[in-house]
Amino acid sequence: MKIIQVTCAIILFDDKVLAVQRSKTMKLPLKWEFAGGKIEAGETEIDCIKREIFEELNINIQVNKRLTPVIHEYPDFKIELIPFITEYRSGELKLSEHSDFVIANKKELLNLDWAEADLPVLEEFLAL
Repeated sequence: MKIIQVTCAIILFDDKVLAVQRSKTMKLPLKWEFAGGKIEAGETEIDCIKREIFEELNINIQVNKRLTPVIHEYPDFKIELIPFITEYRSGELKLSEHSDFVIANKKELLNLDWAEADLPVLEEFLAL
C-alpha cells in the first residue's frame, strides 16, 4: 500500500491550540485533527503546510518546529503524517473544508474525538 505524505500544523494562538473537525463528507467524518494536507510533487514540507493552512483556513502561519512523523495505516489507506508546531500570524480564520473548529487549551484537546493518526502527534505535543 502506497504511503500518502501529509503535513499537519499544531497552530498556536498565544497559549491555545487550533483543532479542526472533519466534515461529514470527508474520510474519517467528524473526527478532530490538526489541519494540513497532502504534499504535492516538487513541494517542500514547509511550503505544503503553509499552502494547505491558507487554502483550508484562510490564515498565515509561521513554522517553528518539526515533530516526529507518524506512519498510520487506516483500513483503506496509509499515511505518513508530518507535524509542525506553528504560530498564527495573520488572516481571518474561515473554514473551507472542515465542519467546525476550536481554539482550546492543552487539557481541552484531550476531550476531542481525534483521528487515529493525530493521536501520537497530540501526545508528543502535550509532553513538550
